[in-house]
Amino acid sequence: MKSTTFAAKMMIGAASVACGLLFAASASASALEQFKSFAAGTKSAKGEFVQRQVKKADAGGKAKVSTPASGTFEFARPGKFIWTYLKPYEQLLQADGEQLYIYDKDLSQVTVKKLGDALGSSPAAILFGSNDLEKNFTLAEAGTRDGLEWLKATPKAKDTTFDEISIGLRNGVPEAMELRDSFGQTSVLAFKNFQKNPTLSANHFKFVMPKGADVINN
Repeated sequence: MKSTTFAAKMMIGAASVACGLLFAASASASALEQFKSFAAGTKSAKGEFVQRQVKKADAGGKAKVSTPASGTFEFARPGKFIWTYLKPYEQLLQADGEQLYIYDKDLSQVTVKKLGDALGSSPAAILFGSNDLEKNFTLAEAGTRDGLEWLKATPKAKDTTFDEISIGLRNGVPEAMELRDSFGQTSVLAFKNFQKNPTLSANHFKFVMPKGADVINN
């Protein structure tokens, strides 16, 4: 059985979301400065991602790392995105600003959810929502690691899926995210080929229902 993906957790658990990105910040700027510039400067973006799930260390002190999943993403804030898993299996999460569609190709099944406005504290708000993150997160510097400046975002709400979110930035662009949940598991995302403000048509995020797919409305 497929494990719950990072994106599905984000969108199902809270519902949708995000922020923006800027490319012009200096590499020497603090993570918070870079992130605020990033949030203010990008209305849309596209790129690629690799995702891994890391479970907390067992009795022998060894953490368990899942097989990596990879794919592409596109977003236009607020609340419009296409998050596509290509490997190891195909799955699509797409939001048009009002509805969230989760398409499992293997099952030929589409789950439809109302996007709503309750996503403020979800990790997805970091990438796809408005730029008013400090309303829902407490932001703090988290030092330098792996050549990135890290920012820690702690949700102010107590009923969120994730306890802590870390964002690694370089040159004003997020290159990594780490999301720790209350069960000791961490979702690790690495971004590459990040493109700022690509040209996207007005209908780009409109979901086209696959022929013959079963539809579940939640």
